[in-house]
Amino acid sequence: MTQQITFHEPSQSTPIIQQTDVIVCGAGPAGIGAALAAARSGARVQLIEVHGCLGGVWTAGLLTWIIDALEKPGILVDLMQRLEERGAMIVRDCNPKLPEKPQSAFGYDVETMKVLLEEMCIEAGVHVRYHTRVVAASADEENNLTTIMTESKSGREAWQAKAFVDCTGEGDLAALAGCGFDYGDPVTGKAQPMSLLAIIGGVNAAEIAPFHRFHAGSTGPSAKEELLKEMRRAGVNPSYEAPTLFKITDNLFTLMTHHQYNVCGMNADDITSATIAGRRELHEMVRALKSLGGVWKSLHLASTAEQIGIREGRRIHGLYTVSTEDVIGGARHADAVCRCHFSVDIHSTDPTENKAIAKHHYKAVPYDIPLRALIARDVNYLLMAGRCISGSFEAHASYRVTGNAVALGQGAGVAAALSAKHQILPQDLPWELIEKAQQRLKHF
Repeated sequence: MTQQITFHEPSQSTPIIQQTDVIVCGAGPAGIGAALAAARSGARVQLIEVHGCLGGVWTAGLLTWIIDALEKPGILVDLMQRLEERGAMIVRDCNPKLPEKPQSAFGYDVETMKVLLEEMCIEAGVHVRYHTRVVAASADEENNLTTIMTESKSGREAWQAKAFVDCTGEGDLAALAGCGFDYGDPVTGKAQPMSLLAIIGGVNAAEIAPFHRFHAGSTGPSAKEELLKEMRRAGVNPSYEAPTLFKITDNLFTLMTHHQYNVCGMNADDITSATIAGRRELHEMVRALKSLGGVWKSLHLASTAEQIGIREGRRIHGLYTVSTEDVIGGARHADAVCRCHFSVDIHSTDPTENKAIAKHHYKAVPYDIPLRALIARDVNYLLMAGRCISGSFEAHASYRVTGNAVALGQGAGVAAALSAKHQILPQDLPWELIEKAQQRLKHF
């Protein structure tokens, strides 16, 4: 084994640049939910984000579709209404399994989403810091998380708060604070593959109707099959064998055709390699389709995502673990902060077996996620939201989608604000206080 070479940094004093009520690390869908909910509940909130925009995978990741928007009152409903007012919301036809609930998923314009999220945070009084990454965390002698360290163009800085919410996706803050976690399939250790997304233009929705999933009830899975056939006709085989086009406008689409296998979301080299490979593949696929002429003759790749889509990172140990049994049994909890409806969507971890969705026997029944799954077990005054909450591999494959992330962020943000205000642990808050705060959020 090669001996690790180390460099010993000289000790230094780091300036504490802010002391506030709540700090939220990560400004993706969960972080937006947490920051807005905490601020609208009366807390002073600092939101720290590594990219140069709010929204995470929604914006830097070019996702353009929000899945599982059902029964998510509060922040997500407010966001949907504002997108619709600006003509930036694309409502997908209803899920054929839930015909009475037409907004189970919807699309949006990325640039409108960026500016709208900033306006909503400014309006709520959230302080935003871009281009900044959390790199260390410190708890006091009573195991209360009190301070985080960040690195940015401004150098190394310290921040203090009464409560913290980890919305980094990979659970970076919790891991730095010393929390235990699970990762990947418990049998193989492998995590779901990553996907880099792209925006394409130069095509017409009516002309490529057989290939895009705007009308879920009429095209459904066959649109993916037809697009795969078309790519193979062009002489290329995508690494994701259920390639998908999501309509944004009549002439603009999101393309998902990439899987990067056996890479780790906590390893910068892996993420770099996956991003480079994904961008190369996206260009290859677009060039191949364009070479077919016909409806593809004017096809062009408008943009590839800044942030690769990482489906799976750390699942931080919480006071409760959302189990596979919860998902398939439709669990109900008195302290529920989110009701999930999405399927157990496991993208195959082994490309030699399957390059699309893994075959399994799990069938999700609408289920609750309790606040306890959002509260860190190993350090105090730390909550998690989004895909890094405490859950099993299979449960995570259901709740990880972004409609749920917003609701989980909202629950964590409310609890963090009340914890900071009353200076008591989140798990010791009277549930009546949380319920009242959640109800108030419905009226913003």
